[in-house]
Formats: sequence, structure tokens, C-alpha cells
Amino acid sequence: MPRRRPGRIRRAGIPERQQAQCSWPAIDRLSPRALSEIVRLERTRNYLQPGDVNAALRLWKAYVHQSERELWHDDEFGNVHWYCCGNPLEGRALLDSVIRAMSSRGARELRKIIEELDAFMGPPDPAVARRRRR
Repeated sequence: MPRRRPGRIRRAGIPERQQAQCSWPAIDRLSPRALSEIVRLERTRNYLQPGDVNAALRLWKAYVHQSERELWHDDEFGNVHWYCCGNPLEGRALLDSVIRAMSSRGARELRKIIEELDAFMGPPDPAVARRRRR
């Protein structure tokens, strides 16, 4: 007779709501140390809830991978879906605030992922780049 796995038995006694709070964020290429720091920040900061960093990163990644035409349309006319599904620009601002709150080692790992996504969007406006060089 097959037996039940111990993890399945333990999970059966925990309500779903508590299971969701115990889960770790699934952010690729981050060390367990950085992930635990993100979880700690999400639990201790009043502007974060569990899963906010992961959701903001997913929103920003989806926004960056849109075509230029869709990005131009969003810039000109706005996007009505942002009201229900989240604003990727606000998500990017949240990621910046999380990077500032993290330790230098964890922030470096998260910053590397975000910089790769930012680079995917293409070069910045030439006028802005000239102002930064001065």
C-alpha cells in the first residue's frame, strides 16, 4: 500500500492563506540570501506586501518586452488595463525603492537583473544622455 509523502501531510493541515504567505518569491538568478532579504523587507516595511517585488518585476519585464508600437501607444494615449493589472512604471519605482532598502550585496544582484531589462528597452533619448555626460 503506497504511503503519503510527509510534505503533503504537513501541507494538508495548513490553510491555503498561510501557505501563500510562507511561499518564497520566484525571482530567477537571485541567490537565496537576496531572496530572504526581499521576504524580510516585504514583511517589515509598511509600503510592501508579500509578493509585491515579484509582481513589480513581472510587470516591468512584460512592459519592457512589448513592441515599440505598443510602447508608443501607451505613451501617447495611456493604457486602461493598468488600473486593474498594475502600472509597470509604478512597479519600476517600487523596485528602485527596494534596491535602496537592501544591503549592497543583495541590491547588486537585483540591480543587475533590472539593468538587463532596462537595456532591452534600447538606448535612452539622446538629449537625456547628453545631459548625463556633462
